[in-house]
Amino acid sequence: MYRLNPRYDDEGEAAFEPRSRRPLTSPSAIPDATVELVLRLRKELADAGLDAGADTLCWHLRRHHQVVISRATAHRILVRHATVTPDPSKRPKSSYIRFEAEQPNETWQSDFTHYRLTTAADVEIITWLDDHSRYALHVSAHHRITGPIVLDTFTTAAAEHGYPASTLTDNGMVYTVRFAGGRGGRTRLEVELRRLGITQKNSRPSHPTTCGKVERFQQTLKKWLRAQPQQPATITALQALLDTVTDEYNQQYQGTAGGFEVEVGVFATADHLRLPLGVGVRGSSKRPSSNFSRRTRRRNTPSAASPQGCQGRHRRLAAPGETPASC
Repeated sequence: MYRLNPRYDDEGEAAFEPRSRRPLTSPSAIPDATVELVLRLRKELADAGLDAGADTLCWHLRRHHQVVISRATAHRILVRHATVTPDPSKRPKSSYIRFEAEQPNETWQSDFTHYRLTTAADVEIITWLDDHSRYALHVSAHHRITGPIVLDTFTTAAAEHGYPASTLTDNGMVYTVRFAGGRGGRTRLEVELRRLGITQKNSRPSHPTTCGKVERFQQTLKKWLRAQPQQPATITALQALLDTVTDEYNQQYQGTAGGFEVEVGVFATADHLRLPLGVGVRGSSKRPSSNFSRRTRRRNTPSAASPQGCQGRHRRLAAPGETPASC
């Protein structure tokens, strides 16, 4: 009562209204300058057509501004300032079981998407992406993606980065004809992978999240393309833009699928990453095999099935003529 009496004398009935219990000072609060920096980065990245989520913002703050905050803190800042549109109907990320190749060149993902030129012509963009590092190995535009083009792009990427131990794609007819209903036969990619002894994996029908890494990259790619003031009118102009965004993605940017960085360093010295022919296991499966990938919530978490000494994402691959380590 000794508090309410003076308030009632000053404010009348308003003295009985609930008041904020927020402390007058909060020494551990994020500085206003950091909040302004987060909001400014959010606007700059969004205007440029780049990803601007909490993971990406934390990466830019840490790398370019020497400011370290948690992902949850960055997300709370965005929500508090109404820069995030809530969508409770979306499936929570925690409900997904995430898998990831343990080493570079262990699994490549591939997919293609559509993009419309200013002439209203529809073209298609094919991508080869390393499953472990998210490194964009090859991105190119074509009038139509065909079986021979898929094989040519795979061969081009392999000539620069070495052959993978396995590939992971959807069930598009340019990748596999296992659901075509015909009698036998294979695509050119299937024939080449079988000849090289590279494992071919395909997702189950109606399960696009199995190839979610390359799907997420294509979302970032198309978002950046649409934000460019000068839209391409020819495939040549589109390819020039693709080369620019691929270089920026690989060298200067963070892929935010799961909040992990594009690891350029693992391809800096490619000699020990190049697989000799015949290291793959022939055959295919509906989802990634446990021999080549793992289910994990975060990176750097050793697989329980791996013996001591064979853990870690940078385990060296056996070179031609060398006896591989026993794991």
